[in-house]
Amino acid sequence: MRMEDMVLISVDDHVVEPPNLFDQHLPLQWKAKAPRVVRKKDGSDVWVFGGEQYPNVALNAVVGRPPEEYGMEPTSFEQLRPGTYNVHERIRDMNANGVLASLCFPSFPGLFGEKFAKHPDRETALVMLKAYNDWHVDEWCGSYPGRFIPLGLLPCWDPHLMAEEVRRLARKGCHAVSFTESPEAHGWPSVHNEYWKPFWEACVDEGTVICIHIGSGAGMKFSAMDAPVDTMITLQPIASVDCAVNLLWSPVLRDYPEIRFALSESGIGWMPYFLERVDYVHDRHHAWTHQDFGGRKPSEVWREHCISCFIHDPVGIRNRDIIGVHTITWECDYPHSDSTWPNSPERLWECLQDVPQEDVDKITHENAMRFFRFDPFAHRPRERCTVGALRAEAKDVDLTVRSQGGKPPTTEKRPVTTQDVLQQLATVYASVPDDTVSA
Repeated sequence: MRMEDMVLISVDDHVVEPPNLFDQHLPLQWKAKAPRVVRKKDGSDVWVFGGEQYPNVALNAVVGRPPEEYGMEPTSFEQLRPGTYNVHERIRDMNANGVLASLCFPSFPGLFGEKFAKHPDRETALVMLKAYNDWHVDEWCGSYPGRFIPLGLLPCWDPHLMAEEVRRLARKGCHAVSFTESPEAHGWPSVHNEYWKPFWEACVDEGTVICIHIGSGAGMKFSAMDAPVDTMITLQPIASVDCAVNLLWSPVLRDYPEIRFALSESGIGWMPYFLERVDYVHDRHHAWTHQDFGGRKPSEVWREHCISCFIHDPVGIRNRDIIGVHTITWECDYPHSDSTWPNSPERLWECLQDVPQEDVDKITHENAMRFFRFDPFAHRPRERCTVGALRAEAKDVDLTVRSQGGKPPTTEKRPVTTQDVLQQLATVYASVPDDTVSA
């Protein structure tokens, strides 16, 4: 098999929402309450909703920018590559990267819509959340059928409303929703509690995958104020083990045999030991902890219910049989700082050396198609879906790395610390009432 013959579906990318997101998806009486983009006096663009501001923090959208300009400073849309927020340019960037299809997590609402969940007016929050979903499914994904896996947000403050939205989204052809890795971090019951039963049942009924993105619980994993920020960047994917442990030892996977979870941006290299450890714990301790997997190993149950994804993980690929090759998917993470765009096929190919084509096909697209009930070949012949074919359509896409004037947390020649990053973020969020002007 050649690299150019791969078919790539990325199950974890991100969209920077365009300023006109709510224009076509709200009744007139709600437009005045809608989130809106304003330009601050410092030249940055922020979303304002419910008296709070939400900036396009630079690490969320750095594709096309030189790495030395990465940081957390405020940004304007002019500083971002258009493919981050313009769906037509996104498709061009996907083609240039040889990527057939993409599942896109949100930016300003939070990874699972937590900005809506914290709004004090629940009626307004629900209206805006549904409008966001309509934009995402009908406008963002609907503009290019077969190129996007739609992902819905949910009103997590009410599991019955969550169930209703799961069913509404399913009627629109959306069979993936975003959920938090740690509900208790947001003041809700944990996954061990029956509180979420209506939500679980709706997902089972509709064949909807529950996507859990890193950082959607308590946020970024900072170990110490004076620790290099590299510690957070390193820990973030591996920290998915906390969510994995709670899911596996909760009753959810056993009570709902058809339920499916996706650990998004989790990486896979840590999973062999995780699966080995849970089997050992069960074998040694189930007699007194009373955990019952019906005579099966916990790792077997995990492989039936949970999928994961990786960006660049040669160790995980070498251990794919332990993880379960039928559970592994791939991600590009466009436009975040970890993304391999526009060289994703080349970087992925490094991980897939000596891997049989059957396994390559599962990892690159077949597993994603099966789990997310997604068939891009119904819209585009397979021969036009390969890395080589897509790149042939994008020869005019400019891939030049350009300075966007980004300001890293410090210009000193020393490791950037957690404190540096938090100070930069504090500047980003400061003075919203007095420092904003009309967009």
